[in-house]
Amino acid sequence: MERNELYPVFLKVSNLNILIVGGGNVALEKLTFLLKSSPNAQVEMVSPMFREETIALANKFGITMHLNEYNETFLKGKHMVVATTDIVKVNEQVYHDCRAQSILVNVADNPPFCDFYMGGIVTKGNVKVAISTNGKSPTTAKRLRQFFEDVIPDNIDDLVKNLNEFRKTIKGDFEEKVETLNEFTKGLVNKKDED
Repeated sequence: MERNELYPVFLKVSNLNILIVGGGNVALEKLTFLLKSSPNAQVEMVSPMFREETIALANKFGITMHLNEYNETFLKGKHMVVATTDIVKVNEQVYHDCRAQSILVNVADNPPFCDFYMGGIVTKGNVKVAISTNGKSPTTAKRLRQFFEDVIPDNIDDLVKNLNEFRKTIKGDFEEKVETLNEFTKGLVNKKDED
């Protein structure tokens, strides 16, 4: 069986500079996805055209939009780039320019030209679950996201906050604290297994 060897990371995109190259449907989808998860993301966009919906969303979140053709100068100061144009040559140029400058890049719908994928995400308060299919099936990631949205209770954040407060009261070194929390939360799993 093939194995997903991606390393999951949760980025503080409010501290990073992100560029989306393109202004069509895919650009709107990526921008929407990014802002839904991280409304304070620092994003700029460049494209010779933008859809009305993209302009409205960008204006709502204070996204800088450059009505221009892509060129390498737009990469200055960027940490992460998503290329979404329907012109293969432009997307591949974005990829090569980013790789030359050690900037993380995702070329939409082109896994070999991606350093990262934008998978399915479920957020319930402080709990966030990311789902990856190794770039092979966004539809599967979407279905899994819908499943977890239904299964994870809305009040899961109460558990997180309560356990955080309990953790602050535990004495001992790191290993002792982990053991105490593991023992304490084991009952949550066992109780569910008994139901």
